[in-house]
Amino acid sequence: MATMTYREALKQGLRSALQEDPKVFLMGEDVGRYGGAFAVSKGLLEEFGPERIMDVPLSESGFTGAGIGAALGGMKPIVEIMTINFSLLALDQIVNNAATLLHMSGGQINVPLVIRISCGIGRQLAAQHSHSWEPIFAHIPGLNVVSAGSHEDAAWMLHFAMKSPDPVVIIEYTGLLNTEGEVPATPPEGGLQKAKVRKEGSDISVITYGSGVPKTMEAASELAAEEGIQAEVLDLRCLRPLDEASVLASVRKTHRALIVEDAWRSVSISSEISARIMENAFYDLDAPVERLCGLEVPIPYPKHLEEASVPQKDEIKARIKKMLS
Repeated sequence: MATMTYREALKQGLRSALQEDPKVFLMGEDVGRYGGAFAVSKGLLEEFGPERIMDVPLSESGFTGAGIGAALGGMKPIVEIMTINFSLLALDQIVNNAATLLHMSGGQINVPLVIRISCGIGRQLAAQHSHSWEPIFAHIPGLNVVSAGSHEDAAWMLHFAMKSPDPVVIIEYTGLLNTEGEVPATPPEGGLQKAKVRKEGSDISVITYGSGVPKTMEAASELAAEEGIQAEVLDLRCLRPLDEASVLASVRKTHRALIVEDAWRSVSISSEISARIMENAFYDLDAPVERLCGLEVPIPYPKHLEEASVPQKDEIKARIKKMLS
């Protein structure tokens, strides 16, 4: 294990992908000379040159389309979209081309494209840069959608994504960039599509992903020390396709479920998880499934309001205690 920041883990993943295959290249706004909007690609231009670290015009639809074309031509492009809000400008290319070409070609054309998108609060970037729109991408057949809620996944998700013949969207979290964590020297087991139990427990299953993972882990650890409550923390990791089997196994073990996410409650990942638990594990439950989600407002600019708009550690602790009381 090596200890590093989430930012350095992302950079390690990029560097490894570029070193392993000469067909891999990175393209995006400010990824080259500026070093990336969040300094994730800083130094890679000098290391790999402008043909593999490509600055592009401010046109998400244009450079995402170019990435799709490069993938069709045998290259392995990594397209970086600066924030998830800006991804709306590329949705036509992502939904109508990247996600559909395999189906529309009768299985003849794969699109080995990776799209990295920064997401979530933590940098006071307000409502046009900070939303959590993972549910939009998880809704789209033809995409693999993964969420890097740990330093381990920040470093290694790209390794697995580059091996996929189909488009992969990796959601990364700006609020975690400066946090430190452990990264294994070799790829973890499970690949892209397997959820992971981050903490074993017997009293309640807390199901989360992305930036909800560290907050939930901290809440669960404090509850164990203070109250003796053993909450199991399940990191979904892959949002499409969902690892339903791991969700159901955890719920059948603890008989209670709380789903935590920063995204808005309506038509969310938690909505889908709740429905699947009710459809497949209703008689294993000792209490109703509950959800703790972001408030349904545009993300505010002031730091205290930004933090109040999504679930925080103390809210998670309070909800768990209430469900078990």
